[in-house]
Amino acid sequence: MLITTRAYARAGLIGNPSDGYYGKTISFIVRNHWAEVTLYETPELHIEPNERDHSTFRSLSALASDVRQFGYYGGIRLLKASVKRFHDYCEREKIRLHDRNFTLRYASDVPPQVGMAGSSAIITACWRALMAFYEVKIPNHILPGLVLAVENDELGIPAGLQDRVIQAYEGAVFMDFNRAAMEKRGYGAYEELDPALLPPLYVAYTTRLSEGTEVFHNDIRGRWLRGERDVVSAMYHWAGLAQRVRDMIVAGRGREIGPLLNENFDLRRRLYNLSQGNIDMVEAARSCGASAKFTGSGGAIVGTYEDEAMFEKLRATLEPMDMVVLRPDILPASPAATPAAAASAV
Repeated sequence: MLITTRAYARAGLIGNPSDGYYGKTISFIVRNHWAEVTLYETPELHIEPNERDHSTFRSLSALASDVRQFGYYGGIRLLKASVKRFHDYCEREKIRLHDRNFTLRYASDVPPQVGMAGSSAIITACWRALMAFYEVKIPNHILPGLVLAVENDELGIPAGLQDRVIQAYEGAVFMDFNRAAMEKRGYGAYEELDPALLPPLYVAYTTRLSEGTEVFHNDIRGRWLRGERDVVSAMYHWAGLAQRVRDMIVAGRGREIGPLLNENFDLRRRLYNLSQGNIDMVEAARSCGASAKFTGSGGAIVGTYEDEAMFEKLRATLEPMDMVVLRPDILPASPAATPAAAASAV
């Protein structure tokens, strides 16, 4: 049996970074880039390294470039922690597992360090492979918390639920992380939105190496916990923007959301210490008439555009800045290719 599963890159449309602050946000999947995990039965349990896990380099500069792109750790730790956490979950839930072993390998073309959720894509794809191999069903609203626990609890990687929610549900999702729901049950209220109601969207990301999430968070968490007025007010404002965008999309007014995306970024710019390179990306896109904001923590932007001429102008403006500009594929190519059918067995 050969099991192949995928999870996709994602873009935060509005509300960032409200997912960790009892706020509201909207995200959509970007099928143009994915992480893929392959699992097949073997006598021993084995996790194969990917190219980002190697320790042999052609030169000193090649090693430095690899570390800047992938950090000091590759994807093996993500798979190993996922398998361990899956075992713990099944043991806690008294789910009996068969005793057959397997080999895992992974591949990913999600651009690293640009806020498109490459690490959680690998973990989500791994969980889907394990679920298929052991025939374990986990509801979409529960899976994100398990994926998050791999990063937070097993590996000590700071992260929130938003990326894992959209990678579990796919499509486009409005998320309400209100405090009462989060404290009572550990997950928010997730509403799947019809992607057909979304306006024309673009995603653009830099091919230059970007600074990681922690650089841009500027101790926002600590400032929020201390009740700093500007930060608390911003979180409420971002949640309100997400709610307004959700209401406009559902009402068929998706083409009107551009100014709210701009407002989302402008507030972030006032609150955070952002790198000039990230600011330049947003301003370049806006100079074309498009709206623009970060997809996540920097390195990639998302926005609306009016027509084909504006999209081509975006490409002509951003590509010389070493950026890739794409129209996000949100829906699967085939209606049958849903998250539930993401695992293919041969």
